[in-house]
Amino acid sequence: MYRENFINSLRAEMVDMVKDHLSSVALKYGYSDVSLETTIRWRPMVLILGNYSSGKSTLINEFLGADIQAVGQAPTDDSFTIITCDEDIPDSEAIRLTEVRDGKFLLNDPEYPFEILKKHGQRFASHFRLKKVNSPFLKNLALIDTPGMLDSITERDRGYDYQDVIGDLAQLADLVLVLFDPHKAGTVRESHTSLRETISTRTFEDRVLFVLNRIDECASLSDLLQVYGTLCWNLSQITGRKDIPTIHLTYSSRAAKSVERHSAEARDFLYHLQNQRKKLKEAVLEAPQRRLDNLASFIETHSERLDQFLEALIAYGTRLRNFRLKFWLLGLVIGLALGSTVLLGGMMGGILGGPDNPMVFIAGGSVVAAFLILWGLLPMRLLGWRFHNNQLKRIDQLIPLESQTRKDSWQAVRDLVAAYLRKSVGRFPLRVVKQEYTSVHRVFTIGTRDIRKALNELAAIMKDRSLIEDAAPQPPDIQNFEMHYKNSSD
Repeated sequence: MYRENFINSLRAEMVDMVKDHLSSVALKYGYSDVSLETTIRWRPMVLILGNYSSGKSTLINEFLGADIQAVGQAPTDDSFTIITCDEDIPDSEAIRLTEVRDGKFLLNDPEYPFEILKKHGQRFASHFRLKKVNSPFLKNLALIDTPGMLDSITERDRGYDYQDVIGDLAQLADLVLVLFDPHKAGTVRESHTSLRETISTRTFEDRVLFVLNRIDECASLSDLLQVYGTLCWNLSQITGRKDIPTIHLTYSSRAAKSVERHSAEARDFLYHLQNQRKKLKEAVLEAPQRRLDNLASFIETHSERLDQFLEALIAYGTRLRNFRLKFWLLGLVIGLALGSTVLLGGMMGGILGGPDNPMVFIAGGSVVAAFLILWGLLPMRLLGWRFHNNQLKRIDQLIPLESQTRKDSWQAVRDLVAAYLRKSVGRFPLRVVKQEYTSVHRVFTIGTRDIRKALNELAAIMKDRSLIEDAAPQPPDIQNFEMHYKNSSD
């Protein structure tokens, strides 16, 4: 279909844009430890978080239509599990677990975008795995199940930085579900930290959905309303938002049928909440559409940050060049003055045989040369170190920060710029940096604009459901960007 081909073509172009124009710069200057495109080239992902009894695994089994994840009242699984589709199994076969791979495979296979997680060490790798399931639900997305969050557990108990792992996965995910259950409508310590500090700084607010799960365990509608109100209050306190965040209500029909726990009244209110369960499932299935918007935001964010990164390096390099030129000229003036003094002394005093003796001019030139050598070895080096340290102390003055947007972006790269300047001691080819800046700036100004135009075109296509074709051409707006870039390069 035209729509699917358009989406796939647009997604591929966006990944190529990152690969061709942003990744090499990000790696070269320490902005990123891995190529930027490795985190976006795989399928859309949905990260599922929650307290240990919030029913994450049960909800996943509900989505998949089979019992894939272990469930229980106590913590049953302390692993991060990537659940993806096994496309080699025919749709006619029953849904089942078809393959399991360990963390070392996942972290080292270039097909998957998890190289960024290598930094968390071997202990994390032993709690990281992949499951393949032939479920139609996974056709266009992957789910990430996580260990339940607890009150008393520490980083030392887990053996890795749990919050840092959650943050990295939140950056990779296109949607984050945060689950709660009626028995703990409040939050435990780890979930409080995740909501207050980790997720809020590592992903965008509109990618996070709050879910009250297991509502079938509420005795009545009034019981559910009390739990709902408590959760609303707790979330408003944790997130610091003035408005009450939307909370989706759901439960697993598979689990509810396995245990007869409802009165007639309870069954009645659950019936009226079926639309809530449907909306949550639809929101999860919209992850592929979210992926395009998230990719656009990804390119906008990183191109802007790299743009400011290189802008700061250019400002530093330009100031350093002007500083060196200024003081080399000063050294040349002082050297010429000393050489002239020797020359005049030799000519007038006859020390070197008078003005007709070429040794007078050789001596004067030697004095100038010797002084410039000493000037470069001692004063210029000392003054250069002083200049370098002063620039690091006043690093916020390297580029103009006239808007809050530029201030926010600068805060994200400020320490990285300082780290690169310290590592390189300010020695980098200014001409090369300017060329790289031109490339990144075109992505930031032209590329991001063309992407948004293409997304608007896609939105129009989705409204007109009569547009069905067998193949889609390359999205014209992205193609225009490539043409602009190639022409400028030539």
